[in-house]
Amino acid sequence: MSTSLHNKPVLVTGSSRGIGRAIAVQFAKNGYPVIITAKKSQEKLRELSHYIEHHYHVQCMTFLGDLGCFETVQNLFDQIEHTFGGLEILINNAGISHIGLLSHMDVAKWDELLRINVSSYFYCCKLAIPYMLSQKSGKIINISSVWGNAGASCEAAYSASKGAVNALTKALGKELAPSNIQVNAVACGVIDTDMNQFLDDDERRFLMEDIPTGRFADPDEVAEFVLQLAHANSYLTGQVITFDGGWI
Repeated sequence: MSTSLHNKPVLVTGSSRGIGRAIAVQFAKNGYPVIITAKKSQEKLRELSHYIEHHYHVQCMTFLGDLGCFETVQNLFDQIEHTFGGLEILINNAGISHIGLLSHMDVAKWDELLRINVSSYFYCCKLAIPYMLSQKSGKIINISSVWGNAGASCEAAYSASKGAVNALTKALGKELAPSNIQVNAVACGVIDTDMNQFLDDDERRFLMEDIPTGRFADPDEVAEFVLQLAHANSYLTGQVITFDGGWI
């Protein structure tokens, strides 16, 4: 384990459930103070904060707000600065999905999806980078999707947003490499979270048959991989790493 980043606070956006929750728990389990956020789920944030502090005895800061709004993200980083003095590990995970024909998609829904799935990543990166530059170290890990690589029918907006995250990762990795800040993304395949609960039993079975490993991934598996990325060699940057059981 890297000692240079160990015990530094970790911001995990969209962490009240699913992949984000698993990532927050994984870092806390390994001794990192964590900042967890959600747009609406105050009760879930409180439950997770209590769980982390009780089981792993690390500090857990909670923040409720829409990270698709820059003023809200500024407020978040003001609180991080006040509580921890800065941030050296950023895990961008906040996101929403939309399934349906693009021609039927409401314009307001398109705007909301891009704000949360893309703009929140930009806002958090923008405000995290100055402190990372001052320390000459930092890790930014963006949670993406295989649909950002391949595109998915009836998920055009979601695919577009994840394609933007992938391009942001590659470009920002190059931009920050001279400053010893690594930027990478994990392009997830089918992870067994609430986002996929719309699938019925037959659809789940058919989809599993399509995946070479024959199963969906558990959120804890993504979390373990993200922790490994946070400890990875500094030469690894600007990469979009597919985590899909050989599916795409």
